[in-house]
Amino acid sequence: MAAVVPLPFTLPAADSSAKTVASGSISAPSQTVVFPAGPSYVAHARRQLRQLDFDADDEAEQTRLSAFKKASGSADDDVELPEEEESKDLLARDPKDWKTQDHYAVLGLSSLRYKATPEQIKVAHRRKVLKHHPDKKAGATGLTNDDTFYKCITRAHDVLSHPEKRRQFDSVDEGIDDEAVPSGKEPESKFFALWGPVFERESRFNDEKKSGKAPALGDMSSSKEHVDSFYDFWYNFDSWRSFEYLDKEINEGSDSRDDKRYTEKKNRNDRARRKKEDNARLRNLVDKALSVDPRIKKFKADEKAAREAKKNKGKPGQAGAGNAAQLAEEKKKKEAEELKRKEDEAKQAEADKAARADAKKVKEAAKKNLKKHKKVLRDLITANNYFEAAGTSPSASIIEAKLNGLDAITAALAEEPEKVQALRERCEKAGNADAIKKELAAVAEEKGVAKDAFA
Repeated sequence: MAAVVPLPFTLPAADSSAKTVASGSISAPSQTVVFPAGPSYVAHARRQLRQLDFDADDEAEQTRLSAFKKASGSADDDVELPEEEESKDLLARDPKDWKTQDHYAVLGLSSLRYKATPEQIKVAHRRKVLKHHPDKKAGATGLTNDDTFYKCITRAHDVLSHPEKRRQFDSVDEGIDDEAVPSGKEPESKFFALWGPVFERESRFNDEKKSGKAPALGDMSSSKEHVDSFYDFWYNFDSWRSFEYLDKEINEGSDSRDDKRYTEKKNRNDRARRKKEDNARLRNLVDKALSVDPRIKKFKADEKAAREAKKNKGKPGQAGAGNAAQLAEEKKKKEAEELKRKEDEAKQAEADKAARADAKKVKEAAKKNLKKHKKVLRDLITANNYFEAAGTSPSASIIEAKLNGLDAITAALAEEPEKVQALRERCEKAGNADAIKKELAAVAEEKGVAKDAFA
Protein backbone atom coordinates (compact mmCIF):
# COMPACT_ATOMS: atom_id res chain seq x y z
CA MET A 1 0.00 0.00 0.00
CA ALA A 2 1.25 3.46 -0.84
CA ALA A 3 2.33 5.56 2.15
CA VAL A 4 0.72 8.93 2.72
CA VAL A 5 3.18 11.66 3.66
CA PRO A 6 1.60 14.85 5.07
CA LEU A 7 3.24 18.03 3.80
CA PRO A 8 3.19 21.09 6.09
CA PHE A 9 1.56 24.00 4.32
CA THR A 10 -0.06 27.14 5.77
CA LEU A 11 -1.76 29.89 3.83
CA PRO A 12 -0.04 33.25 4.33
CA ALA A 13 -1.83 36.01 6.19
CA ALA A 14 -4.01 38.35 4.13
CA ASP A 15 -2.60 41.74 3.22
CA SER A 16 -3.80 44.75 5.16
CA SER A 17 -5.37 46.23 2.04
CA ALA A 18 -7.42 43.09 1.35
CA LYS A 19 -11.17 43.40 1.63
CA THR A 20 -13.56 40.82 2.90
CA VAL A 21 -16.11 39.85 0.27
CA ALA A 22 -19.41 38.55 1.42
CA SER A 23 -20.33 35.26 -0.19
CA GLY A 24 -23.50 35.19 -2.21
CA SER A 25 -26.11 32.50 -2.30
CA ILE A 26 -25.21 29.20 -3.95
CA SER A 27 -27.50 27.97 -6.73
CA ALA A 28 -29.44 24.82 -6.18
CA PRO A 29 -27.80 21.59 -7.38
CA SER A 30 -29.00 20.08 -10.70
CA GLN A 31 -28.45 16.84 -12.62
CA THR A 32 -27.02 16.63 -16.20
CA VAL A 33 -26.74 13.50 -18.29
CA VAL A 34 -23.26 13.17 -19.90
CA PHE A 35 -22.91 10.75 -22.82
CA PRO A 36 -19.44 9.31 -23.51
CA ALA A 37 -18.65 9.69 -27.22
CA GLY A 38 -15.85 10.21 -29.75
CA PRO A 39 -13.17 8.00 -31.33
CA SER A 40 -11.05 7.97 -28.18
CA TYR A 41 -13.92 6.65 -26.06
CA VAL A 42 -14.80 4.06 -28.73
CA ALA A 43 -11.18 2.85 -28.78
CA HIS A 44 -11.15 2.71 -24.96
CA ALA A 45 -14.39 0.74 -24.85
CA ARG A 46 -13.12 -1.63 -27.54
CA ARG A 47 -9.94 -2.34 -25.60
CA GLN A 48 -11.92 -2.94 -22.41
CA LEU A 49 -14.37 -5.33 -24.05
CA ARG A 50 -11.69 -7.30 -25.89
CA GLN A 51 -9.13 -7.14 -23.09
CA LEU A 52 -6.43 -5.79 -25.44
CA ASP A 53 -3.49 -3.49 -24.84
CA PHE A 54 -2.73 -0.54 -27.13
CA ASP A 55 -0.36 -2.41 -29.52
CA ALA A 56 -2.68 -5.39 -29.93
CA ASP A 57 -5.67 -3.11 -30.51
CA ASP A 58 -3.80 -1.10 -33.17
CA GLU A 59 -2.79 -4.32 -34.97
CA ALA A 60 -6.35 -5.62 -34.91
CA GLU A 61 -7.68 -2.35 -36.32
CA GLN A 62 -5.12 -2.36 -39.13
CA THR A 63 -6.13 -5.90 -40.05
CA ARG A 64 -9.81 -4.96 -40.01
CA LEU A 65 -9.32 -1.88 -42.17
CA SER A 66 -7.16 -3.80 -44.68
CA ALA A 67 -9.81 -6.50 -44.99
CA PHE A 68 -12.51 -3.86 -45.45
CA LYS A 69 -10.52 -2.07 -48.13
CA LYS A 70 -9.87 -5.33 -49.97
CA ALA A 71 -13.51 -6.38 -49.77
CA SER A 72 -14.90 -3.05 -50.91
CA GLY A 73 -12.34 -2.68 -53.71
CA SER A 74 -10.04 0.26 -54.25
CA ALA A 75 -9.64 2.28 -57.42
CA ASP A 76 -5.90 2.53 -56.77
CA ASP A 77 -5.52 -1.24 -56.93
CA ASP A 78 -7.01 -1.30 -60.42
CA VAL A 79 -4.42 1.14 -61.79
CA GLU A 80 -1.20 -0.52 -62.92
CA LEU A 81 1.90 1.49 -62.11
CA PRO A 82 5.56 0.58 -62.61
CA GLU A 83 7.81 0.07 -59.61
CA GLU A 84 10.66 2.57 -59.75
CA GLU A 85 13.46 3.14 -57.27
CA GLU A 86 14.06 6.64 -55.97
CA SER A 87 17.70 7.58 -56.39
CA LYS A 88 19.55 9.69 -53.83
CA ASP A 89 19.96 12.50 -56.36
CA LEU A 90 16.21 12.53 -56.99
CA LEU A 91 15.35 12.65 -53.27
CA ALA A 92 17.88 15.44 -52.71
CA ARG A 93 16.53 17.72 -55.45
CA ASP A 94 16.01 21.39 -54.67
CA PRO A 95 12.29 22.21 -55.10
CA LYS A 96 13.22 25.76 -56.13
CA ASP A 97 14.87 24.31 -59.24
CA TRP A 98 11.58 22.77 -60.40
CA LYS A 99 12.02 23.88 -64.01
CA THR A 100 14.79 21.33 -64.55
CA GLN A 101 13.30 18.45 -62.56
CA ASP A 102 11.92 15.35 -64.28
CA HIS A 103 8.30 15.43 -63.13
CA TYR A 104 7.60 11.91 -64.37
CA ALA A 105 10.58 10.51 -62.43
CA VAL A 106 9.45 12.32 -59.27
CA LEU A 107 6.07 10.56 -59.46
CA GLY A 108 7.64 7.24 -60.49
CA LEU A 109 6.30 7.37 -64.06
CA SER A 110 9.54 7.75 -66.02
CA SER A 111 8.89 4.50 -67.93
CA LEU A 112 5.47 5.76 -69.10
CA ARG A 113 6.10 9.51 -69.55
CA TYR A 114 3.67 10.99 -72.12
CA LYS A 115 1.76 7.67 -72.24
CA ALA A 116 0.72 8.00 -68.58
CA THR A 117 -3.03 8.48 -68.17
CA PRO A 118 -4.55 11.14 -65.86
CA GLU A 119 -5.72 8.34 -63.55
CA GLN A 120 -2.21 6.92 -63.31
CA ILE A 121 -0.84 10.39 -62.52
CA LYS A 122 -3.44 10.86 -59.79
CA VAL A 123 -2.77 7.48 -58.19
CA ALA A 124 1.02 7.89 -58.44
CA HIS A 125 0.76 11.28 -56.74
CA ARG A 126 -1.40 9.85 -53.95
CA ARG A 127 1.07 7.05 -53.27
CA LYS A 128 4.03 9.40 -53.24
CA VAL A 129 2.25 11.75 -50.83
CA LEU A 130 1.45 8.89 -48.45
CA LYS A 131 5.10 7.84 -48.53
CA HIS A 132 6.82 11.24 -48.29
CA HIS A 133 4.39 13.45 -46.37
CA PRO A 134 6.32 15.60 -43.85
CA ASP A 135 4.04 14.56 -40.96
CA LYS A 136 4.81 10.90 -41.60
CA LYS A 137 8.55 11.57 -41.82
CA ALA A 138 8.37 13.62 -38.63
CA GLY A 139 6.95 10.61 -36.80
CA ALA A 140 9.51 8.21 -38.29
CA THR A 141 12.68 10.31 -38.15
CA GLY A 142 11.87 13.11 -35.72
CA LEU A 143 12.59 15.76 -38.38
CA THR A 144 9.77 18.29 -38.54
CA ASN A 145 10.96 20.27 -41.58
CA ASP A 146 11.88 17.45 -43.97
CA ASP A 147 9.54 18.51 -46.79
CA THR A 148 12.03 19.04 -49.65
CA PHE A 149 11.01 16.08 -51.81
CA TYR A 150 7.36 16.54 -50.85
CA LYS A 151 7.47 19.98 -52.47
CA CYS A 152 8.94 18.38 -55.62
CA ILE A 153 6.03 15.90 -55.63
CA THR A 154 3.51 18.72 -55.27
CA ARG A 155 5.09 20.67 -58.15
CA ALA A 156 5.23 17.58 -60.39
CA HIS A 157 1.54 16.88 -59.78
CA ASP A 158 0.67 20.53 -60.37
CA VAL A 159 2.36 20.39 -63.81
CA LEU A 160 1.26 16.93 -64.96
CA SER A 161 -2.35 17.21 -63.77
CA HIS A 162 -2.88 20.46 -65.71
CA PRO A 163 -3.39 19.67 -69.44
CA GLU A 164 -1.77 22.86 -70.74
CA LYS A 165 1.22 22.73 -68.35
CA ARG A 166 1.71 19.04 -69.12
CA ARG A 167 1.77 19.79 -72.87
CA GLN A 168 4.42 22.43 -72.30
CA PHE A 169 6.55 20.01 -70.28
CA ASP A 170 6.05 17.13 -72.74
CA SER A 171 7.22 19.44 -75.52
CA VAL A 172 10.68 19.73 -73.98
CA ASP A 173 10.85 16.46 -72.03
CA GLU A 174 14.54 15.54 -71.96
CA GLY A 175 13.64 12.00 -70.96
CA ILE A 176 12.79 11.30 -74.62
CA ASP A 177 15.60 11.52 -77.17
CA ASP A 178 14.11 12.95 -80.37
CA GLU A 179 17.49 12.59 -82.08
CA ALA A 180 17.38 8.77 -81.80
CA VAL A 181 16.69 8.09 -85.49
CA PRO A 182 18.01 5.22 -87.67
CA SER A 183 20.98 6.15 -89.82
CA GLY A 184 19.36 4.87 -93.04
CA LYS A 185 22.13 2.32 -93.64
CA GLU A 186 20.31 -0.53 -91.89
CA PRO A 187 19.08 -3.54 -93.92
CA GLU A 188 15.65 -3.12 -95.54
CA SER A 189 14.30 -6.06 -93.56
CA LYS A 190 14.61 -3.95 -90.37
CA PHE A 191 12.94 -0.85 -91.79
CA PHE A 192 9.55 -1.31 -90.13
CA ALA A 193 10.96 -2.46 -86.77
CA LEU A 194 13.26 0.60 -86.60
CA TRP A 195 11.07 3.34 -88.05
CA GLY A 196 7.72 2.30 -86.55
CA PRO A 197 8.63 3.44 -83.00
CA VAL A 198 10.09 6.69 -84.37
CA PHE A 199 6.83 7.78 -85.99
CA GLU A 200 4.86 6.56 -82.98
CA ARG A 201 7.03 8.79 -80.80
CA GLU A 202 6.52 11.80 -83.08
CA SER A 203 2.74 11.24 -83.16
CA ARG A 204 2.53 12.33 -79.51
CA PHE A 205 2.46 15.90 -80.83
CA ASN A 206 -0.53 15.19 -83.10
CA ASP A 207 -3.84 16.95 -82.40
CA GLU A 208 -6.30 14.14 -83.16
CA LYS A 209 -9.32 16.45 -82.90
CA LYS A 210 -7.87 18.64 -85.64
CA SER A 211 -5.88 16.26 -87.87
CA GLY A 212 -7.33 12.87 -87.00
CA LYS A 213 -5.40 9.85 -85.80
CA ALA A 214 -1.87 9.50 -87.15
CA PRO A 215 -1.69 6.65 -89.70
CA ALA A 216 0.40 3.57 -88.94
CA LEU A 217 3.62 2.92 -90.86
CA GLY A 218 2.25 -0.37 -92.18
CA ASP A 219 4.31 -3.21 -93.68
CA MET A 220 5.47 -4.58 -97.04
CA SER A 221 1.91 -5.59 -97.93
CA SER A 222 0.58 -2.02 -97.54
CA SER A 223 -1.06 -0.56 -100.63
CA LYS A 224 0.37 2.37 -102.56
CA GLU A 225 -2.58 4.49 -101.44
CA HIS A 226 -1.79 3.80 -97.79
CA VAL A 227 1.89 4.65 -98.21
CA ASP A 228 1.08 7.87 -100.10
CA SER A 229 -1.41 8.97 -97.44
CA PHE A 230 1.11 8.15 -94.68
CA TYR A 231 3.82 10.41 -96.09
CA ASP A 232 1.29 13.10 -97.06
CA PHE A 233 0.18 13.19 -93.42
CA TRP A 234 3.72 13.64 -92.10
CA TYR A 235 4.79 16.17 -94.73
CA ASN A 236 1.76 18.27 -93.75
CA PHE A 237 1.98 17.49 -90.04
CA ASP A 238 0.72 20.30 -87.83
CA SER A 239 2.49 19.80 -84.51
CA TRP A 240 1.11 21.32 -81.32
CA ARG A 241 4.59 21.21 -79.79
CA SER A 242 5.49 24.46 -78.06
CA PHE A 243 8.46 25.72 -76.11
CA GLU A 244 6.96 28.04 -73.47
CA TYR A 245 8.39 25.82 -70.75
CA LEU A 246 11.89 27.07 -71.60
CA ASP A 247 10.93 30.75 -71.34
CA LYS A 248 13.12 32.90 -69.16
CA GLU A 249 11.25 33.98 -66.04
CA ILE A 250 10.08 37.60 -66.07
CA ASN A 251 11.10 39.53 -62.97
CA GLU A 252 7.72 40.67 -61.72
CA GLY A 253 9.34 42.65 -58.93
CA SER A 254 11.19 44.89 -61.35
CA ASP A 255 9.85 48.39 -61.95
CA SER A 256 11.48 48.60 -65.38
CA ARG A 257 8.96 47.95 -68.13
CA ASP A 258 11.79 47.91 -70.67
CA ASP A 259 13.34 44.87 -68.97
CA LYS A 260 10.00 43.06 -69.00
CA ARG A 261 9.38 43.89 -72.64
CA TYR A 262 12.90 42.81 -73.56
CA THR A 263 12.44 39.46 -71.77
CA GLU A 264 9.04 38.88 -73.38
CA LYS A 265 10.41 39.69 -76.83
CA LYS A 266 13.40 37.40 -76.36
CA ASN A 267 11.11 34.57 -75.19
CA ARG A 268 8.92 34.98 -78.28
CA ASN A 269 11.95 34.95 -80.57
CA ASP A 270 13.41 31.90 -78.85
CA ARG A 271 10.10 30.01 -79.12
CA ALA A 272 9.83 30.83 -82.82
CA ARG A 273 13.43 29.74 -83.43
CA ARG A 274 12.98 26.44 -81.59
CA LYS A 275 9.72 25.77 -83.43
CA LYS A 276 11.41 26.37 -86.78
CA GLU A 277 14.28 24.07 -85.85
CA ASP A 278 11.86 21.35 -84.73
CA ASN A 279 9.89 21.57 -87.99
CA ALA A 280 13.14 21.22 -89.96
CA ARG A 281 14.13 18.23 -87.81
CA LEU A 282 10.82 16.49 -88.51
CA ARG A 283 11.05 17.26 -92.23
CA ASN A 284 14.54 15.73 -92.41
CA LEU A 285 13.30 12.69 -90.50
CA VAL A 286 10.46 12.09 -92.98
CA ASP A 287 12.82 12.65 -95.94
CA LYS A 288 15.22 10.03 -94.60
CA ALA A 289 12.42 7.50 -94.00
CA LEU A 290 11.02 8.04 -97.49
CA SER A 291 14.44 7.61 -99.10
CA VAL A 292 14.99 4.17 -97.53
CA ASP A 293 11.41 2.84 -97.58
CA PRO A 294 11.55 -0.49 -99.47
CA ARG A 295 7.93 -0.10 -100.55
CA ILE A 296 8.73 3.01 -102.57
CA LYS A 297 11.37 1.09 -104.51
CA LYS A 298 8.92 -1.75 -105.05
CA PHE A 299 6.19 0.59 -106.36
CA LYS A 300 8.63 2.27 -108.75
CA ALA A 301 9.81 -1.12 -110.06
CA ASP A 302 6.20 -2.28 -110.57
CA GLU A 303 5.31 0.91 -112.43
CA LYS A 304 8.36 0.55 -114.69
CA ALA A 305 7.52 -3.10 -115.46
CA ALA A 306 3.93 -2.14 -116.25
CA ARG A 307 5.08 0.60 -118.64
CA GLU A 308 7.47 -1.79 -120.39
CA ALA A 309 4.79 -4.46 -120.69
CA LYS A 310 2.34 -1.94 -122.14
CA LYS A 311 4.94 -0.58 -124.56
CA ASN A 312 5.92 -4.03 -125.90
CA LYS A 313 2.44 -5.51 -125.94
CA GLY A 314 1.70 -7.27 -129.30
CA LYS A 315 5.27 -7.10 -130.58
CA PRO A 316 6.79 -10.48 -131.54
CA GLY A 317 9.53 -11.65 -129.24
CA GLN A 318 8.77 -8.88 -126.73
CA ALA A 319 7.24 -9.01 -123.31
CA GLY A 320 3.49 -8.86 -123.58
CA ALA A 321 0.44 -10.40 -122.11
CA GLY A 322 1.72 -13.92 -122.84
CA ASN A 323 4.94 -13.77 -120.80
CA ALA A 324 3.99 -11.26 -118.08
CA ALA A 325 4.06 -14.03 -115.48
CA GLN A 326 7.59 -15.01 -116.57
CA LEU A 327 8.77 -11.40 -116.23
CA ALA A 328 7.21 -11.15 -112.81
CA GLU A 329 8.98 -14.35 -111.75
CA GLU A 330 12.34 -13.12 -113.02
CA LYS A 331 11.82 -9.79 -111.32
CA LYS A 332 10.97 -11.52 -108.06
CA LYS A 333 14.11 -13.64 -108.32
CA LYS A 334 16.29 -10.58 -108.95
CA GLU A 335 14.71 -8.77 -105.98
CA ALA A 336 15.45 -11.78 -103.74
CA GLU A 337 19.06 -11.85 -104.89
CA GLU A 338 19.39 -8.11 -104.38
CA LEU A 339 17.85 -8.37 -100.94
CA LYS A 340 20.28 -11.16 -99.98
CA ARG A 341 23.22 -9.13 -101.23
CA LYS A 342 22.15 -6.11 -99.21
CA GLU A 343 21.63 -8.23 -96.11
CA ASP A 344 25.15 -9.66 -96.48
CA GLU A 345 26.53 -6.14 -96.86
CA ALA A 346 24.54 -5.03 -93.82
CA LYS A 347 25.94 -7.87 -91.72
CA GLN A 348 29.46 -6.91 -92.73
CA ALA A 349 28.71 -3.28 -91.94
CA GLU A 350 27.37 -4.24 -88.51
CA ALA A 351 30.53 -6.24 -87.84
CA ASP A 352 32.65 -3.20 -88.71
CA LYS A 353 30.42 -0.97 -86.64
CA ALA A 354 30.80 -3.20 -83.59
CA ALA A 355 34.55 -2.62 -83.69
CA ARG A 356 33.99 1.14 -83.40
CA ALA A 357 31.14 0.97 -80.88
CA ASP A 358 33.29 1.34 -77.76
CA ALA A 359 34.94 4.50 -79.10
CA LYS A 360 31.58 6.05 -79.85
CA LYS A 361 30.02 5.37 -76.45
CA VAL A 362 31.89 8.16 -74.72
CA LYS A 363 31.08 10.62 -77.49
CA GLU A 364 27.39 9.69 -77.55
CA ALA A 365 27.13 10.00 -73.78
CA ALA A 366 28.78 13.42 -73.94
CA LYS A 367 26.43 14.51 -76.73
CA LYS A 368 23.42 13.41 -74.72
CA ASN A 369 24.61 15.51 -71.80
CA LEU A 370 25.41 18.53 -74.00
CA LYS A 371 22.44 20.50 -72.66
CA LYS A 372 23.45 19.82 -69.07
CA HIS A 373 27.03 20.97 -69.69
CA LYS A 374 25.74 24.11 -71.40
CA LYS A 375 23.46 24.86 -68.43
CA VAL A 376 26.37 24.54 -65.99
CA LEU A 377 28.46 26.94 -68.08
CA ARG A 378 25.55 29.38 -68.26
CA ASP A 379 25.12 29.20 -64.48
CA LEU A 380 28.86 29.91 -64.00
CA ILE A 381 28.61 32.99 -66.22
CA THR A 382 25.54 34.20 -64.30
CA ALA A 383 27.10 33.48 -60.91
CA ASN A 384 30.13 35.59 -61.87
CA ASN A 385 27.98 38.61 -62.78
CA TYR A 386 28.55 38.07 -66.51
CA PHE A 387 32.24 38.90 -65.89
CA GLU A 388 31.39 42.47 -64.90
CA ALA A 389 32.86 44.21 -61.86
CA ALA A 390 31.43 43.13 -58.52
CA GLY A 391 28.64 45.38 -57.28
CA THR A 392 27.66 46.52 -60.77
CA SER A 393 24.54 45.47 -62.62
CA PRO A 394 25.21 44.25 -66.18
CA SER A 395 23.02 45.72 -68.89
CA ALA A 396 20.67 43.65 -71.04
CA SER A 397 23.00 43.96 -74.04
CA ILE A 398 25.95 42.60 -72.06
CA ILE A 399 23.87 39.68 -70.76
CA GLU A 400 22.67 38.86 -74.25
CA ALA A 401 26.22 39.11 -75.68
CA LYS A 402 27.64 36.68 -73.11
CA LEU A 403 24.80 34.15 -73.51
CA ASN A 404 24.93 34.40 -77.32
CA GLY A 405 28.68 33.86 -77.12
CA LEU A 406 28.12 30.69 -75.09
CA ASP A 407 25.50 29.51 -77.64
CA ALA A 408 28.01 30.08 -80.45
CA ILE A 409 30.73 28.10 -78.66
CA THR A 410 28.47 25.12 -77.90
CA ALA A 411 27.12 25.18 -81.46
CA ALA A 412 30.67 25.11 -82.84
CA LEU A 413 31.42 22.12 -80.58
CA ALA A 414 28.16 20.30 -81.33
CA GLU A 415 30.00 17.55 -83.21
CA GLU A 416 32.64 17.35 -80.47
CA PRO A 417 30.53 17.12 -77.28
CA GLU A 418 33.42 15.71 -75.29
CA LYS A 419 35.17 19.10 -75.68
CA VAL A 420 32.13 20.84 -74.18
CA GLN A 421 32.38 18.51 -71.20
CA ALA A 422 36.10 19.23 -70.89
CA LEU A 423 35.42 23.00 -71.08
CA ARG A 424 32.85 22.67 -68.30
CA GLU A 425 35.29 20.78 -66.07
CA ARG A 426 38.04 23.37 -66.65
CA CYS A 427 35.68 26.24 -65.86
CA GLU A 428 34.46 24.54 -62.68
CA LYS A 429 38.06 24.11 -61.53
CA ALA A 430 39.05 27.67 -62.52
CA GLY A 431 37.82 29.14 -59.25
CA ASN A 432 37.35 32.79 -60.25
CA ALA A 433 35.67 34.91 -62.93
CA ASP A 434 38.87 35.88 -64.78
CA ALA A 435 40.02 32.27 -65.11
CA ILE A 436 36.59 31.14 -66.36
CA LYS A 437 36.47 33.99 -68.84
CA LYS A 438 39.96 33.08 -70.05
CA GLU A 439 38.90 29.47 -70.69
CA LEU A 440 35.86 30.58 -72.68
CA ALA A 441 37.89 33.12 -74.65
CA ALA A 442 40.47 30.47 -75.58
CA VAL A 443 37.80 28.14 -77.03
CA ALA A 444 36.10 31.04 -78.83
CA GLU A 445 39.43 32.02 -80.38
CA GLU A 446 40.13 28.43 -81.38
CA LYS A 447 36.77 28.02 -83.12
CA GLY A 448 36.67 31.54 -84.52
CA VAL A 449 33.32 32.41 -82.95
CA ALA A 450 32.17 35.03 -80.45
CA LYS A 451 35.65 36.48 -80.13
CA ASP A 452 34.41 39.78 -78.70
CA ALA A 453 32.03 38.21 -76.17
CA PHE A 454 34.77 37.08 -73.79
CA ALA A 455 37.60 39.41 -74.86
